[in-house]
Amino acid sequence: MPIEVILRRSGPDVRRILEGLPDWFGDPVAIDAYVAASESDDYDSLLAVEGPTAVGVALLRRHFPESAELHLIAVAPDARGRGVGRLLVEHAAHALATSGCALLSVHTVGPSFEHEPYARTRGFYRRLGFLPLEEHPGLDWSGPTLILVRPLRRPA
Repeated sequence: MPIEVILRRSGPDVRRILEGLPDWFGDPVAIDAYVAASESDDYDSLLAVEGPTAVGVALLRRHFPESAELHLIAVAPDARGRGVGRLLVEHAAHALATSGCALLSVHTVGPSFEHEPYARTRGFYRRLGFLPLEEHPGLDWSGPTLILVRPLRRPA
């Protein structure tokens, strides 16, 4: 069955996906915050769905007309390695570029904190064209946060 990306708020789907990824989302308070964000008007909630089942989620926040943040991206364990994350990022990048956005940023755990799952996450972002901008201690959590950015191009 093909996977498609839709714009829809769905806190229960977000919770289910995040709870299945304890190496990245092991903090129940953080999960609650992401679920709340997914239901908020401050974020666009993109779901990757396969039939009736959500298999991935991306939350986007437009800070300025020229820039947006990929606040969250997560793919259900049984859908990992099938291009779902790439599909979500590329869908978001295309929609943002079409609307005049020039830059997409993402925050993740920085490389000075050795954690293999987040090393894979940084590699994923790099493969999708994100470039490391800077690392900050204590920005989003008590450890280092790496900010990556991806220039967006308007479709021809």
